[in-house]
This record gives sequence, structure tokens and C-alpha cells, in this order.
Amino acid sequence: MKKLTTTLAIATVLLSSSAVAEELTIDDIVTLSGIQLGDEAIIAKIRADGASFDLTTDQMIDLKRRGVSSEVIAAMVNSGVADTANEMSMDSPDPMVPHPAGVYLLQGSGETAKMARIDPTSASQTRTGGFLGYALTGGLASMSMKVSIPGGSARIQSNTKPYFYFFFDQAEQGAAAASFLGATYLGNSPAEFQLVELDGKKDRREAKVGNVNIGGVKTGVMDKDRIPIEYDLIRPGVYRVKAADPLEPGEYGFLYSVAGGQAGAAGARIFDFSVR
Repeated sequence: MKKLTTTLAIATVLLSSSAVAEELTIDDIVTLSGIQLGDEAIIAKIRADGASFDLTTDQMIDLKRRGVSSEVIAAMVNSGVADTANEMSMDSPDPMVPHPAGVYLLQGSGETAKMARIDPTSASQTRTGGFLGYALTGGLASMSMKVSIPGGSARIQSNTKPYFYFFFDQAEQGAAAASFLGATYLGNSPAEFQLVELDGKKDRREAKVGNVNIGGVKTGVMDKDRIPIEYDLIRPGVYRVKAADPLEPGEYGFLYSVAGGQAGAAGARIFDFSVR
């Protein structure tokens, strides 16, 4: 009977100790790094235990001095936001926070800063310009092809030095490929978009996407109509984008189309915004 009682006591202690997981500490990380356990094993331990470290800059410096690798320190920093990593935001100004895939304009600054998602506007029709001159000169004069989108002004308003963030689907775990462009649009870099100024009319805005003359047909945005952009990779699938120079007040858009000619123009997607 005494032996059974002792056995039950030991079992109780073992069960109690296994039910309460030991919290992984900063000193534990230093010790594991000191015995050269390896970064992969240490990072796996951090994730498996669900450890959370809220490191200050001084602590990060101290960890580095004590021999902890940059990869492990990065894993410790990321552990602090692990619980919210899968929560998406539509307007957080922080590009490290997951957003639904799309093109966003950063509006405001400081505490009032927020992201505004720019929904793509499909080209409602294609138009030609200069047809009479083209016909009268037998093609010596050029005829232009234009895409037209409805409305005299965009819903999203910007200043003259806007910053944009492109969130592509590979940045969001489990997202369908390129869903914000549609199933047949496989864009994955800002380099595949053309920033153009739109010619504003009373009820529409137009962008030139081709040129026809006796010498042949040119499709796409002409070099002289393309506004240079600069972009940086913030994290996988997320880019910060800006115009190389300040924009003048007017109507603008990032244009993406999948094919050449009039058919391609008709399938264009324009992420439009106004500069005021």
C-alpha cells in the first residue's frame, strides 16, 4: 500500500510538471547559443514553445555581444507579434502588418496616418484620337489609342508626394495567386505597372496606350507618357512605391494590362487617384 501511494505521488508530480511548460527566457537563448546548438534548432524551440520576447534595443545589442546570431534575434523580435501575425488590416499604416492584397496609398502622417486601398477601375471603352489626320495623310500622321475609365475624378485623394504600398498575394499566407488583379493577371512586382497621368474630361478620364501610323503599330504606354517610379522591397511580396519626382495636381493611375492591341487596352486595370 505504501509503495502504491509513493508511485501515485510521483506520477502526480510528473503530470503537474509536464502540464506547466517552462517559460523560455533570454538567458536560455544565450545558453543554447553558447553550446552552439544551431540557429534552426533554437528558432524551432522558440516557435514550438510559443515564446514571446519584447526586446528593447539595448537587449538586442546585449544579445549580439553575448554571441546570439542575428537570425535568432530576429526570431525573438518576431515572436512578439506572432499572435497577431494572421490578423489583416485594411488601413494600418504599418506595412509589416498583413493587408489584403492590393494597391494602397499612405494618407496622413503620425497618429492620423492610414492606408487607403485603391480599387482597380476597369477600362469601360477604348477610343481613338487623330483619326481624321491619319486618314487624310494616308497614315503619315499618327492615330492614338486610348483607354477610358468613367468619372471625372478618382475617389482616392493624394498630395503631390504620395507613397504607395503594393501588397501582392504571395505575401499573405494561403492567399490565391494574384487575386487583386483577377485570375489571369499574374503581376508580382511594381515594375509591371505603368504610372501615367490621365487626361481628365467631364465624365471620364483617358490614358494613351498605343500609336498607329504608316510605320506600324505601337502598343502600351509610350516612354514619353510614362512617369518614372522608384520602389523598395519591404518584405516578401510588399513594396513601397513613389514617383521619382513630385506630381502636379491632376488625375493619375497605375495601369496594368495583359495583352497588346485594342483587346489588351480593353482589359486594362487602372488603379486611379487624384493629386490635389
